[in-house]
Amino acid sequence: MGVSLLSSPTILGFFSFFTFCLLADTVLGVTRHYKFDIKLHNVTRLCHTKSIVSVNGQFPGPRIVAREGDRLLIKVVNHVPNNISIHWHGIRQIRSGWADGPAYVTQCPIQTGQSYVYNFTIIGQRGTLFWHAHISWQRATVYGPIVILPKRGVPYPFAKPYKEVPIIFGEWFNADPEAVISQALQTGGGPNVSDAYTINGLPGPLYNCSSKDTFKLKVKPGKAYLLRLINAVLNDELFFSIANHTLTVVDVDAIYVKPFETESLLIAPGQTTNVILKTKPSYPNATFFMTARPYVTGQGTFDNSTASGILEYESPPNSLHSSISIKNLPLFEPTLPALNDTSFATNFTSKLRSLDSAQYPANVPRKVDKHFFFTVGLGTNPCQHDQTCQGPNGTKFAASINNVSFAMPTIALLQAHFLGQSNGVYTPDFPRSPIIPFNYTGTPPNNTMVRNGTNVVVLPFNTSVELVMQDTSILGAESHPLHLHGFNFFVIGQGFGNFDPNKDTAKFNLIDPIERNTVGVPSGGWIAIRFLADNPGVWFMHCHLEVHTSWGLKMAWIVLDGEFPDQKLQPPPEDLPKC
Repeated sequence: MGVSLLSSPTILGFFSFFTFCLLADTVLGVTRHYKFDIKLHNVTRLCHTKSIVSVNGQFPGPRIVAREGDRLLIKVVNHVPNNISIHWHGIRQIRSGWADGPAYVTQCPIQTGQSYVYNFTIIGQRGTLFWHAHISWQRATVYGPIVILPKRGVPYPFAKPYKEVPIIFGEWFNADPEAVISQALQTGGGPNVSDAYTINGLPGPLYNCSSKDTFKLKVKPGKAYLLRLINAVLNDELFFSIANHTLTVVDVDAIYVKPFETESLLIAPGQTTNVILKTKPSYPNATFFMTARPYVTGQGTFDNSTASGILEYESPPNSLHSSISIKNLPLFEPTLPALNDTSFATNFTSKLRSLDSAQYPANVPRKVDKHFFFTVGLGTNPCQHDQTCQGPNGTKFAASINNVSFAMPTIALLQAHFLGQSNGVYTPDFPRSPIIPFNYTGTPPNNTMVRNGTNVVVLPFNTSVELVMQDTSILGAESHPLHLHGFNFFVIGQGFGNFDPNKDTAKFNLIDPIERNTVGVPSGGWIAIRFLADNPGVWFMHCHLEVHTSWGLKMAWIVLDGEFPDQKLQPPPEDLPKC
């Protein structure tokens, strides 16, 4: 591993699955062609072999490598019985909402035997993102990294690393994840938890039958390595650390940050974090575990296990060290925060600040056109009369925003919006604040039932938005990583307890707040964000804990076209899938 992403022969050798087509225009970027064949193939983990849905027979899937300003044409061909759609998580998709990917939001899914070309340009972004399936729980196996390099001739705002290595965290189920969520939705109870976490698809030696399925990062002494960390786990935030090594955080969600050092870090599903690993100046006569395990805030069951990889130093040739077997070296383990260490989580996220340099400014909206206050949390739906349900007090688990549990339509919202055929598909009346206020983090109300509907918020083009998201104690307070499609946003404030607009707004950071696309609403607390609605289309917002999305913790924003041609959504492509 530890492959240089900037080495052209290495890229061409490693990415043999796609055709590189370069157009000779270094100013506007180049066009890069990829082909994703969605197929079934057998994978063995934990001594358990099963058939999984994957891309090009790879698990995790292939890397997408591009530069800022490049255009991507990615043809996805569906060879499996399941419907499929692919989301390019964190890509702004400016005026190209048809390529965003969430099923029944921006497109109908790609049906068996059908194909679709995702066509988009990377505008004003550089760093690490990722792609994943965006229908049901298929992203359990259908995911891979997106590496966005700066434009040619533009350096990183930190010293150039010796090597760059994507590290993507995943979640392995011995059962079929589709069957897991299908059973949970039918019974109304919580889904069965995963059997392992993985690092680049491998669980590591702390699991049974997995010593050979271990990711190994081989490094040289005295070098700097850029680790591109991605959390593609379905249902858990993760702590991560490398024994006896310090990491320097330089980028999150493809946004440069003011660098800071840390022994451990927190990364939520949907988030990416680039860190610099500086190796020891000389051969250390030891190997080192890198481990990842969950940060837990909810009351439900969870996968209480630890994924691990191994950091190995290459010994100098013809040295005394070269004759020593790796197996005979001591193996050091890191000390991770406790499973419920909210103090660490809060301290870590508070250190994240935008770089806010002349080249990479933090353009925080200072004027706010529209304020929104959203409660996010769990709730219940009634059990059908002829059924016994396993949710709280015989109900079915649900989740909601402002007590609206989002009901997915049967045709794509973007198509209905673009064609002016919203009648019977969605209503533009999503509540701007809770209809019935209550003590959000105090004693929960007796009535935990949610309202089900396909309600959206409609925004005029270039509306500046301030949104406060408030966790609730209904069925237990819990951290919720919220992901907004189509935009980055600035995290201007956060706190615990109920948000108080009279006191908390005075503490907002409007100078250098972190900018990202996925943020954790603190357990028993609130988070405030601002963004400019400068991207016409229909944009999904949802919890990136897949179980909460399945239960309805999701909604959509519709941003209307602007006045000028470059402020309007492009027309739909001819091969757009049909429902």
